[in-house]
Amino acid sequence: MILIHGGRVVSPKNGVDGLYDILIDGDKIVRVSSEPITDLPDDVQVLDAAGKHVFPGFVDMHVHLRDPGQTHKEDILTGCEAAAAGGVTSVACMPNTTPPVDCPEVIHYILDKAKSAKARVYPVACVTKGMDSTTLTDMAALKSAGAVAFSDDGKPVRNARIMLEGMQHAACVGKMVLSHCEDLDLIAGGIIHKGEVSRMLGVRGMDRASEDSITAREICLSNSSGAPIHICHVSTRGAVDLIRHAKSKGVRVTCETAPHYFILDHKKLLSKDADYRMNPPLREQKDIRAILGGLADGTIDCIITDHAPHTAQEKADFYTAPNGVVGLETSFAACYTYLVKTGVISLRRLVELMSENPATILGIPGGSIEEGGPADIAIADTSMVWKVEPEKLHSKSKNTVFKGMSLQGKVITTICRGKIVYQYTEPAGIDGSDN
Repeated sequence: MILIHGGRVVSPKNGVDGLYDILIDGDKIVRVSSEPITDLPDDVQVLDAAGKHVFPGFVDMHVHLRDPGQTHKEDILTGCEAAAAGGVTSVACMPNTTPPVDCPEVIHYILDKAKSAKARVYPVACVTKGMDSTTLTDMAALKSAGAVAFSDDGKPVRNARIMLEGMQHAACVGKMVLSHCEDLDLIAGGIIHKGEVSRMLGVRGMDRASEDSITAREICLSNSSGAPIHICHVSTRGAVDLIRHAKSKGVRVTCETAPHYFILDHKKLLSKDADYRMNPPLREQKDIRAILGGLADGTIDCIITDHAPHTAQEKADFYTAPNGVVGLETSFAACYTYLVKTGVISLRRLVELMSENPATILGIPGGSIEEGGPADIAIADTSMVWKVEPEKLHSKSKNTVFKGMSLQGKVITTICRGKIVYQYTEPAGIDGSDN
């Protein structure tokens, strides 16, 4: 048994916000009490959370674990090590692996390997076989194997008819499609945002219209069919406006964004450092303002990381490097620093964005701290300031956009399935490290 004593528990789903004791027995929360819990056996492990915040474990519904087939970048176990260090207790892993997740056998492999991981792993399966936008997968069989959603993330589903059929088939099996909104014909080989910086560097840019046009397409398909759609990694003001309007009309659309899209802009690319290249790319200040507005007014439902590990060698050449950044270990701190400390949103709203809403959208356990619920919990010191040092990250890859930055808010303990899977042990301080 584990007792978390005296922390400020923030669990919006069930209206909890205050000082509570939490008792864990096995993999379940058995008591949540505003009074100290004292009637305990001698062998209970007590975690003193006085002065700390206690949250339902974070749920990251957009993660690339690179396993199977690309394990030189990351694997299921190391990815979940990184998740645990960031307070993330559940991850939905994207299907652009080698081979892609388009058959039950690959899902069985992922779930089998994840049994010993430090976070819950929920596979997302492909919409189309081989992610080729041509032939739909057997969604019923993939759901039975354990798929929680469907996506060709990393590639868009280029054919609108196939996308519509995929959304309808997913809805028929009680799941939804997560859409990577990108028009490849508009992108035409662009590697960063199309704008002043791309012109200064003399490189082909990625037009906002690429994201906006496919976002509009998916909204139209959802409105026509009644099938739900989730828009991945929103980065443009146009996409935010489209989704806000669609929601006001009752369209079944949800969406997500990542910390780098509301913190950094495309001027970071002037350094020609490929660690700042991802897809969609860093945009402009007017896009950042739109993302912040969408987070504040409820247009954006979730904050994810799009954790996409690549090796230093792969990222060495600015012009040819693959897109993607890691983010599992920095997500909470980046959000607390740039959203809560700045007054953009409340701490309660941040928990909704990082835990409650993604769990609800995916239909998986978690997202709240309540009796009988899963013992998936993150304890954070929101006063702690720490420096992001890539070499200390738990991921195999170190391609973080937050390298060298000081962030406030540090996850110090993570509990998953009732077990302590991460514990920060060094004294608080900017040069601290963890084990």
